Amino acid sequence: MSDTVNLTLQEARKLTIDALSANKTDPAVAEIVGQALVNAEVDGQGGHGLSRIPSYTAQTRTGKVDGYAKPEAELITPVVQRIDAKFGFAYPAIEVALPFLKEASAKNGLSLSAIRHSHHFGQAGAHCERLARDGMVAFIFGNGPKAIAAYGGKNPMFGTNPIAFAAPNADGEPLVIDLALSRVARGKIMAAQRTGNTIPEGWALDEEGQPTTDPDAALAGTMIPIGEAKGAALAMMIEILAAGLCGTAFGFEASSLFSGEGDAPNLGQVILAINADLVSGGSFAERMQTLVAAIEAEQGARLPGTSRLAAREKARLNGINLPKPIYEEAVRLAGRTA
Repeated sequence: MSDTVNLTLQEARKLTIDALSANKTDPAVAEIVGQALVNAEVDGQGGHGLSRIPSYTAQTRTGKVDGYAKPEAELITPVVQRIDAKFGFAYPAIEVALPFLKEASAKNGLSLSAIRHSHHFGQAGAHCERLARDGMVAFIFGNGPKAIAAYGGKNPMFGTNPIAFAAPNADGEPLVIDLALSRVARGKIMAAQRTGNTIPEGWALDEEGQPTTDPDAALAGTMIPIGEAKGAALAMMIEILAAGLCGTAFGFEASSLFSGEGDAPNLGQVILAINADLVSGGSFAERMQTLVAAIEAEQGARLPGTSRLAAREKARLNGINLPKPIYEEAVRLAGRTA
């Protein structure tokens, strides 16, 4: 018997939206969130995909995240926007940010949106990719609940704090670089926990600072940062950019994104958009072509994002395969019978 369930993209979207809508979430919000989760599955990022449904719905049921929140935007200067996510999901706030970033960078060369009182923002690169398709070089920075220790310490202090970048590529899909500052995204450990699998050694440490392959021990301990001291320093930098600039909780102050208990996580995200053509004086496309061609000419080299595009094409043709425990839990939360 197969341990996965195959779903068309339409079936996956409907299941996700139904599960969220059945658990104290406005259907319009559920549609935005559901699309983001399915897009993550399509891109091979299951840790930001449908495995998030149980934790998201646990939080909407207790009010830890407000499934009915409507983000409010405030224009600070012609190029700076502040958005209050109202302790709701991050995705609706990002939907408010993107049109402003496009318009303001078209007029002024660059723009910035700072989102406060926010939540998990999922597949970071997907947000930047949308801006790159409109001619912008884009960055997004966001913090998360404590997971990485300050270098030399044992207790979690910073989030895994994803950073993503995207740039237009005249010859094809936008170049997207998306990474968490832990060796792997914490969502992958959460997915392993839900499916009863172990994790590879080298991903995380337990509470005593020892290597572990047990996802429960890993979630109670710390994630190993990329680049050791350099990774921990980058995580601190993003804490300052996201929590400091946005006036939200630092990682060591934020509650878990995995359970319904506690106060709202109160996270922050900063999105920066740069109009590539305007700033470069029209030379950006040629410079990108030169760079991409040089990399592609190098034997064995590949552009970042190749696996994402391959996963996207596979999902377009064949749908997505969900681990059966994740599918069954989503069905139960949607009020259906498997």
